[in-house]
Amino acid sequence: MKLATIRVATGTCAVRVDDTDAVEIDASDVGALLAKADWRRIAEQADGARHSIDALDYAPLVPRPDKIVCVGLNYRKHIMEMGHPIPEYPTLFAKYRAALIGAHDPITLPAVSENTDWEGELALIIGERVRNASEAAAERAIAGYAICNDVSVRDYQNRTLQWLQGKSFEGTTPLGPWLVTPDESPGPSRELTTLVDGAVMQQADTADLVFGPVALVQYISQIITLEPGDVISTGTPAGVGTARTPPRFLAHGNRLVTRITGLGEQINPCHQASL
Repeated sequence: MKLATIRVATGTCAVRVDDTDAVEIDASDVGALLAKADWRRIAEQADGARHSIDALDYAPLVPRPDKIVCVGLNYRKHIMEMGHPIPEYPTLFAKYRAALIGAHDPITLPAVSENTDWEGELALIIGERVRNASEAAAERAIAGYAICNDVSVRDYQNRTLQWLQGKSFEGTTPLGPWLVTPDESPGPSRELTTLVDGAVMQQADTADLVFGPVALVQYISQIITLEPGDVISTGTPAGVGTARTPPRFLAHGNRLVTRITGLGEQINPCHQASL
């Protein structure tokens, strides 16, 4: 099953995305839907207004998550290109929801930096409350998977040892277009591709993750209770702009495309903000 949050005349609405159209669900967005204990039944049985898939205006998949937890240095090849050892524990940082945009929305390149970088990532969305999860409970808590691009402002990120300031610029992080439930996206292996103006920048198999989705839910739930609608972005593979020689960053007019097999694609034009 595929779920999305779309913009409609009255605001936003959760929809079930079928083969040719999307069916409205009685929830304002996917996060609000997941807060319902029987969200799977509600989504499966929904029979609201229908929209052509070609005409959907995607909002951020979960517009108001309680938490966005991101993972750094989690692909073996990316860790090698950055010159770091394989970590013993996940590297975690937070992102604020004001950073989130829809799958086709423009990315706002900050006026204060020319070092904005792409980071295509597999995201997972939590579907039930979980704390100190066992492996089985962690797997059960994953409502589905989605695409995220953890667009990063590198000069701000590297000003200190703490990365948050480079990760939470407003209007920079596309999340969506869909949540795809695990039964339709099985197994650890999915091809992730990031393109800038049609040129492939990142291409990797998500099986290269050091810490996979279930392990991340287990680990993070030891620290804090995960709630329905929470987002965990699992890290980016090799091919980021800052690791290139010379470094390359996003510029006004670029077209950033992020794809993951079975999860759709994001297409985001880049626009430079003015002070």
